[in-house]
Amino acid sequence: MHNEPTARVPIKASQIKASQIKASQIKASQIKADQVKRAGRADTSESITSIANPQSLDELPPAMTFQTLLLVLLAVVVGALSATTLLPLWVPGLTDSLLGTAPKAYWYLARSSAFVAYLMLWFAMMLGLLITNRWARLWPGGPVAFDLHQHASLLGLAITMFHALILLGDRYIHASLSQLLIPFTYSGYRPLWVGAGQLGFYGLLLVGLSFYIRGTIGRSAWRVIHTLSFLVFFGALLHGIQSGTDSGAPAIQLMYWMTGGSVLFFTMYRVLTLRTSKPNEARASA
Repeated sequence: MHNEPTARVPIKASQIKASQIKASQIKASQIKADQVKRAGRADTSESITSIANPQSLDELPPAMTFQTLLLVLLAVVVGALSATTLLPLWVPGLTDSLLGTAPKAYWYLARSSAFVAYLMLWFAMMLGLLITNRWARLWPGGPVAFDLHQHASLLGLAITMFHALILLGDRYIHASLSQLLIPFTYSGYRPLWVGAGQLGFYGLLLVGLSFYIRGTIGRSAWRVIHTLSFLVFFGALLHGIQSGTDSGAPAIQLMYWMTGGSVLFFTMYRVLTLRTSKPNEARASA
């Protein structure tokens, strides 16, 4: 028994042409999508390189305006002086209840603000090292890290100022305003390490203000001033260890070891990468 041949449906030329046009459109759209994808990768790579490049970050404006910084520092000065001089005059009963027979309220404020200021300084140092080591492009991104770096430095400066001025109310320290502001003029409790902390404050002040005169002094001079932050940090570390009454506590020792060790590690990593990158750049230029 023979099967009848299947009838062939004639294909019109218009249908063939339409299918060819459709195929060409699909191919063109795929090519365009690939081009857009490659362009996006190139833009992303370029943006990542630019945000991780310290030279491009140097050109960013300060994260905090100079007027805002002045207001913050003024608020700290007014608050600390009010708490140490005006409060005892206005509310003597409240002051006596805070101080009592063992005057420790202002000392607690000084110690707690010291820890906060030190941790802010450490956070600023770590962000700066992550930026120069180009690890900031992984998280949180170059510009964000740079803004956080500046904010942490300036807020650390303000809290350090509070830490010094609040000691005016401490009856055990019994330091005058000039002794708190002029390094090595205080002769009471561990004057050498107190003076080291005072020098660290002025170094931090210089580094913080350098953000606002960067365009005037130039990038090279700004970078030289910025290297003072290493002396400021390790000076603050020694100041805390040698003059802090809580330095013997295990938790405080662990904090000092972790913060000091992390800054030292990333600093050495930065130095080693610079030493290895220079010969490679010389070979590439040759």
